[in-house]
Amino acid sequence: MKRTLIGTTATLGLAFLPGTALTHEDHSCAPGFPDAPVLPGHVHQSDIVSGKMSFEEITAAGKALFVGQFNTCDGQGRPSATGTGNKRLPDEPAFIRTSAPESNSCSGCHAQPRAGGAGDIVTSVFVLAQALDPVTFSVAPEFSNERNTLGMNGSGAIEMLSREMTVELQAQADALPDGTHTLTTKGVEFEITKTGGVVTESKGVDTDLVVKPFHQAGVVVSLREFSTNAMNHHHGMQAEERFDMNPAKGFESDFDEDGIHRELTIGDMTANTLWQAQLGVPGRVMPEERSERARVDHGEAMFDDLGCTSCHVPKMTLESRYFVEPNPFNPPGTCSDLTVCPEYRFDMTRQGEGPHLEKGKKGGAIVRAYTDLKRHNLCDDVSHPDPIRHFCNEQLAQGRPDQDGKPGTEFFLTRKLWDVGNSAPYGHRGDLTTITEAILAHGGEARTTRDAFVASDTQDQAAVVSFLKTLQVLPPEEDDDD
Repeated sequence: MKRTLIGTTATLGLAFLPGTALTHEDHSCAPGFPDAPVLPGHVHQSDIVSGKMSFEEITAAGKALFVGQFNTCDGQGRPSATGTGNKRLPDEPAFIRTSAPESNSCSGCHAQPRAGGAGDIVTSVFVLAQALDPVTFSVAPEFSNERNTLGMNGSGAIEMLSREMTVELQAQADALPDGTHTLTTKGVEFEITKTGGVVTESKGVDTDLVVKPFHQAGVVVSLREFSTNAMNHHHGMQAEERFDMNPAKGFESDFDEDGIHRELTIGDMTANTLWQAQLGVPGRVMPEERSERARVDHGEAMFDDLGCTSCHVPKMTLESRYFVEPNPFNPPGTCSDLTVCPEYRFDMTRQGEGPHLEKGKKGGAIVRAYTDLKRHNLCDDVSHPDPIRHFCNEQLAQGRPDQDGKPGTEFFLTRKLWDVGNSAPYGHRGDLTTITEAILAHGGEARTTRDAFVASDTQDQAAVVSFLKTLQVLPPEEDDDD
C-alpha cells in the first residue's frame, strides 16, 4: 500500500512510502521527494520551560502550528487510525468531508473574524463520525452530530474558570454526607447526589465534577485535549503524548502508519495551546450616536430583566489571573504529568495578543463571557402543547455514560456570548442566521425566558439584539509585557 501525490506516479514516478522512517528532527520528506514539510522544525518542551524561548517565540510557534497547512511530509493523514485514535486497517481516505481528515489547518475552520475565531456553516464538522470504521460518507444524524465551529478568543480565561470551579465543586462534595445537595461555585448552582461516599448523580456537570468548557456538549477539559483530539481527527497529525508515549496505544511512534514518526512533540502541543490561550479577550463595540447607546443600555437591562443572565452570566471572577499549563484534570493521553510537561504560566491581564482580561482584586481577574459553563436542556418535552425542539435534532450522545442526560442530544453547554456580535451563524449546527432566531429556538429550561422575550414590546426586543451585537471579538492589541 502506498500514498502518492495526485498525478506524480504517471509523470514523475514519485511516491510517498509509508514505510519510510522519518523522525521529527529530519524535517524533510522521503529521500528523492522534492517537496518539504510546512513545519520547519519542532518545539522542544525543555526550551519552553528553561526560558530558552521567550513567550513571544513560544506563541509565534503555536500560531504557526495553528495556521500551517499540513502536508504529507508533516504527517498529514492517518491511513491506519480513526479520528478517535483507534487502530484500523490502512484504508483511511486521504480526505473525507464526513469522517475526516477534512482540513489542512486549524485556521481553515477557525477563521472569523481572524485566525482563532469562529466559522461559517461550511466549516461544520460531523462529530462522532470520526470513530466509524469503515468510514461513512453519510451526513445522516444516525452517523454523526453536525456542529458549527466556535471561536477560541478568550479561551484561556474560560479554561482557568473551569479549573477553579472544578476544584471548588470537588472540595464541597468531599465534605458532604450522602444525599442530594446543591453545590455553588462562581455563583452557579449544581445539583448532585452522593451514595456510598461518591457522587452517583449530577445535573449540569459530570459526576466527576470536572467542569469541561470545550465542545458544545461540554465534554472536553482543556485547550490541550481539544487540540490534541483535533490534530488527529481533522488533520491526521498525531501528538506524541497521545500515541508515542501512551501505554494504551502501545508506544507506537508511527501509530497511523503514514511513514512519519513523532509528528507533533510535547513542545508543539504546549506552544499550540499557549497561542490559543493568549488570544485576545472579546469586548464591547459601542455605537457612536447617543440614541443608539441608550438603546444598547436599555437592551442590556432587558437582557437581565427577562432572565437571560441566569444562564448567560455576565461576569465571573478568577482568583488567579494566570493561565497555567498543563491542566491537572487532563485525561490520559493529554499531558498532565509535570515531570513530562513541566508547568508554564503567563499573566492573562498583561501578556498575550490582547485585549487582555480586566484585573480583579487580590491578583484575580474579571471574565465577562456571558456563560455559566453549565450544561442545560433547551428542548421542550414532546407533551408540551407547542414544543420547541430545535436543539434536540441530534441522535448520538457525546461523552461518557455517567454524564447527566444525553450530552449532545439534549444537554448543551451555555453558549459564551461575549463574541456573539461577530460570530454568526448561531446554534450548535450554525443553521440560525440571526440572533433573534437563536433566541426563539430556546425551549426546555430556557422556555420561560424565551416566552418573556416574545411577549415583550418589539422595541424592547430590538434593544436586546442591539445590546448583543455590541459583544464582539475586537482587533488585536500588542503585548504590553516587558
